[in-house]
Amino acid sequence: MKFAAWRKPRALLWAAVSVATLGFLIALEIAARRYGGVPGPITNQAREVIFPPKPGPLYAGMALMMVVLTWRQRFIAAGAAIGIDIVFVLVRWAVDAETPDDHFFGNGALWVMLGCAVIAVTRRTGRERVLLLKGVGLGLILVAGRKTGDTWLLITSKTRPEVLDEYVATADHALGNPSWLAGRILRATDPIGTHLLDWVYGELAVAAVVVALYQLRHVAVERRFPSHHLVRTFLVIGLLGPAIYMIFPVVGPIFAYGPGTSGTGGVQWAIANLWPDTLPPITTPHPVRYDEITPRNCMPSLHTAWAVAIFIHSRKGPWILRFAGTFWLIATLSATLGFGYHYGVDLVAGVVFALTIEAALRSLDRGWDRSGIQLVAYGTTVFAALLVSYRYLPMEMAEHPWVFGPLLILAMTSVIYGYVRTTRQWEPKTAPARQPERQPELV
Repeated sequence: MKFAAWRKPRALLWAAVSVATLGFLIALEIAARRYGGVPGPITNQAREVIFPPKPGPLYAGMALMMVVLTWRQRFIAAGAAIGIDIVFVLVRWAVDAETPDDHFFGNGALWVMLGCAVIAVTRRTGRERVLLLKGVGLGLILVAGRKTGDTWLLITSKTRPEVLDEYVATADHALGNPSWLAGRILRATDPIGTHLLDWVYGELAVAAVVVALYQLRHVAVERRFPSHHLVRTFLVIGLLGPAIYMIFPVVGPIFAYGPGTSGTGGVQWAIANLWPDTLPPITTPHPVRYDEITPRNCMPSLHTAWAVAIFIHSRKGPWILRFAGTFWLIATLSATLGFGYHYGVDLVAGVVFALTIEAALRSLDRGWDRSGIQLVAYGTTVFAALLVSYRYLPMEMAEHPWVFGPLLILAMTSVIYGYVRTTRQWEPKTAPARQPERQPELV
């Protein structure tokens, strides 16, 4: 009776989340067709059942799904996916079909995930059905997250014609404009440094999947998912981040003050062609009109937020995973600045954003208490204060860098300290083993 009483609200919660997610995807589908005249995430995902897939984490999604399978089932699923892809490639080669970005593989992984969903509904019952459906959902939601993100970026470029880069670049003087310095350093290390950081920046999802697979390695044995893992944090960051883009549209130094990512083509929209050789002047900022193609995806830096999440969730792994998490964080921060994708103040906001979301999810998992509420409230307040200061105090920040620079670092550090201190208190305490009492010796 107690289990049934617990299960009903849980089922209602999952149903509500599913309905909300479906409604959100439908809204994005409508918005993509209205503002861009292009298919949205639902259509793009459906067409990849047959047509060549765009580059994306299809096999990474299948790998996450396979955490619920036995080793024998994993080999069968992987073999089936590869076999299906080989058939698709041979057919496309025979009919001389074009493939986007020379991307041939991925249909097989999608077919296997959909096939497992059918098996769960038709051949499984009870908890086994729920577990397999959760695994399929985990894999598909990773894939859908990429499609959803692309649609969000399209919406930001179409609905926010003016950008606030002048405000952010002016406020960035408080930190010494680190993107300009990092850009010159990266140029000096070309081509080795450029290729390495470009690979790290582009394969962030792969690093996340590796850490997630380690966290979910016991699911097939225990027949249940852990209450909190990296995928949850990744998805929430990706869901909430674009909403901030709509409030604070910024394109980044290489677009606003440089040639863009495709050479000189972006100069016609740039405020000035200064990055990374000449610092932007300190002048009264104002909104600037930009093109309807470039995403307004800088504030906050979600790559920074995701790299911070990977770093946090890799801390309890073996030494090689901890090393990889640290490397990915440092390399991602270097890439976001060195390639001119972000300003320094974007990274500060991204760190606070990630820690606040991670604290909220952990509090939701363990049950809200005073320490959790205080930590989330403090992180939210600091994040809001950062955005307000970037928008309304950029001149003061630029004119008094020795005051506002340390204040920015102190604000970020205070959230880091609060997160570390609070989460350590949440860790279960292990009581020392009780020593047996020593018996008095008989004389």
